[in-house]
Amino acid sequence: MAIRLGSQLFVGRLSCYTTNQKLEKLFSPFGIVKEARLVLDPRTQKPKGFGFVTFDSESQAQKALKAMNGRYGGVGVNRTDS
Repeated sequence: MAIRLGSQLFVGRLSCYTTNQKLEKLFSPFGIVKEARLVLDPRTQKPKGFGFVTFDSESQAQKALKAMNGRYGGVGVNRTDS
């Protein structure tokens, strides 16, 4: 069975000081970042420590996944189905 792997990555264990712009900059060396989005606490509007990065292609997402998982202060990166 073939599973279609998307170009979106889940990024966890982020600092509460991370911004969408910093997240995009961190992942931009691996390809064209279409979206970098942190999930915010609805009450405080502060980042919850995780977010999503969407690349232009699956190959770019795979490159970022290989390079970033567990690096840069323990940032966790996983592929999501999109």
